[in-house]
Amino acid sequence: MVLVEREIFGRKMSFETGRIAKQANGAVVVRSGDTVVLVTACMGAERESDFLPLSIDYVEKTYATGKIPGGFFKREGRQSEHETLTSRLMDRPCRPLFPKGFNREVQVVATVLSASEADDPDVLALCGASAALSVSDIPFDGPIAGVRVNRIDGKLCINPSLEERQRADINFILAGSKDAIVMVEGGAKEAPEAEVLDALFYAHEQLQGIIEMQEELVQKAGKAKIEFKKAEMDPTFVADVKRFLEPRVAEAMVIKEKLARRDAVNVIKADLTAEFIKEDTENPAKVAMNLEELFEEVVYRTVRDMVFNTGKRIDGRDTKTVRPITIDVGVLPRSHGSALFTRGETQGLVVATLGVAQEAQVVDSLFGEEKNYFMLHYNFPPFSVGEVKTLRGPGRREIGHGALAERALRAVLPDQEKFPYVIRVVSEICESNGSSSMATVCGGTLSLMDAGVPIKAPVAGVAMGLMKEGDRSIILTDILGDEDHLGDMDFKVCGTRQGVTALQMDIKISGLDKEIMTNALAQAREGRFHILDKIEEAISAPRNNLSKHAPRIVTMKVKVDKIRDVIGPGGKMIKSISESHQVKIDIEDDGTVTISGSDAEQIQAAVNIIESLTAEAEVGKIYNGMVKRVADFGAFVEILPGVDGLVHISQLSDERVNRVEDILQEGDMVMVKVLEIDRQGKIRLSRKEALADLANGSEE
Repeated sequence: MVLVEREIFGRKMSFETGRIAKQANGAVVVRSGDTVVLVTACMGAERESDFLPLSIDYVEKTYATGKIPGGFFKREGRQSEHETLTSRLMDRPCRPLFPKGFNREVQVVATVLSASEADDPDVLALCGASAALSVSDIPFDGPIAGVRVNRIDGKLCINPSLEERQRADINFILAGSKDAIVMVEGGAKEAPEAEVLDALFYAHEQLQGIIEMQEELVQKAGKAKIEFKKAEMDPTFVADVKRFLEPRVAEAMVIKEKLARRDAVNVIKADLTAEFIKEDTENPAKVAMNLEELFEEVVYRTVRDMVFNTGKRIDGRDTKTVRPITIDVGVLPRSHGSALFTRGETQGLVVATLGVAQEAQVVDSLFGEEKNYFMLHYNFPPFSVGEVKTLRGPGRREIGHGALAERALRAVLPDQEKFPYVIRVVSEICESNGSSSMATVCGGTLSLMDAGVPIKAPVAGVAMGLMKEGDRSIILTDILGDEDHLGDMDFKVCGTRQGVTALQMDIKISGLDKEIMTNALAQAREGRFHILDKIEEAISAPRNNLSKHAPRIVTMKVKVDKIRDVIGPGGKMIKSISESHQVKIDIEDDGTVTISGSDAEQIQAAVNIIESLTAEAEVGKIYNGMVKRVADFGAFVEILPGVDGLVHISQLSDERVNRVEDILQEGDMVMVKVLEIDRQGKIRLSRKEALADLANGSEE
């Protein structure tokens, strides 16, 4: 066993290998505090494919926090949304670090064995994936490391606890190599671009210690990497194919419309196959794969040369222009809020729905249940790209895009106390040619404003690209799908006019320096402001009124010891109010009561009943109460439901009263004034003072 440990960010962190999972190509146990993650890397057989057959999975075990899984089967099932998103976080920075052309199956599995709220296992899993691959014999150009950077009370800190992160106004997960940042994911509360950059480069500086630990681990326990050399194609074959392709590809890649360009490309591919795969071709599958690789290479070179030499892109735009935008708001008659956002050949139909507290999503995580009052779901049906595919549930891409858009919009939502609705936004991508997640952000803003949600400010998103050749680099605003595929960076930036609310960055090159990132954020800001102008032209502010189809919600506060009065024995009282007034009532442990329904008058009637059930007597106030019991010394009068007080015989009248029954009988309604409430809660009442005050036109 080999162990490397040191103090990192104020806590002991360690990488261990050689004790657990020794039959894997690489296995590392990474630990910080009480959080322990086992990460394994295994290599399989070669696959006849032109892509890297890599799978990376993050798996949480409930025993890690001393829990037994819920449900009938009592075992972990399919990946949760959090596990899926963490798997993506691990995959995105690792995937570009495998050698081009490497086609052996690789599987990385991160298993959370122990977890505490002080040390989040997601960033440890990312570091562990790099360490497991680095110590293995699998070709991998690492190591890299990942950290979470937060700004809490104005101070930047690394990997704070879950509780501390609740106060953060900047929250990013960053992966980096020794020399550069390679991946960013996270959000902020309208932080200016300069402050975002400070946080990112502070994080890159701080993660160097984790990289050094991995280098030490590799030095002590690393295996020799297997030899891999990409098979060379016959130079004559390569020259012939390029000679055939280059003029045709040059003509096709300046066709502005996506589908027309795709049709032209398909014709070229068919002609290419007919030209170079004959009946007597030996191993036609291998030749077909080589032709596909050469075709991609020619397209890559053609498009990039066009941008560098002419400054023009596939659709004729310059590097900073955003595609034409059209916006329609309120397009669906029965939805609470809707918008159709179209940018070039990318279009999102985004719908906002308002719900009541009972409709909040209950999320069961390692650290317990929590309620989610805002959800954003992104759907990418095959017709959006003119394809025929089987409809299935959301994949990793859909979940990832939805999470990014949700993070971008969450920063501007009103507080739950001020707007007590559950909000669900659904983005149906109707057309796609790049930046559909950013269309979701823009359409989400529009649908929320159309629904009357009082967001703090509109949010827009724009996807930035990069093409880098040696010392030359060009940043592209609002990239197309082809530019994403052929470029070196996909950098999505979301925010308001005040600052950034969400970032997601993936790169295919060795990393980005501060100058490029600064320029990319500045150019993204220009593009974002242009889009915000278009949004504000379509709808300048959230609507003043909710849709007539949306539920009405009223919140009120009662004392905690009064909750039982609202619920009643066996829940009879709350059920009676709900059924008789056709409302839903939800009571939180802190005494917050939410009443919702479609009829404002019925809601108010329910509010009145709850107020009467929970009201408390006030000294000096006059009540119309019912006589509940008569005694020799006075009468007990119920002034509020379940609240009564004593009217002493001396307080019945200005004149002498010999018998209480001469003035009051059981069941009589009588006006009384509260004289005193003693420490035991006993209430003294007066009929004569109430009558005197009423005669004088006063209630006190």
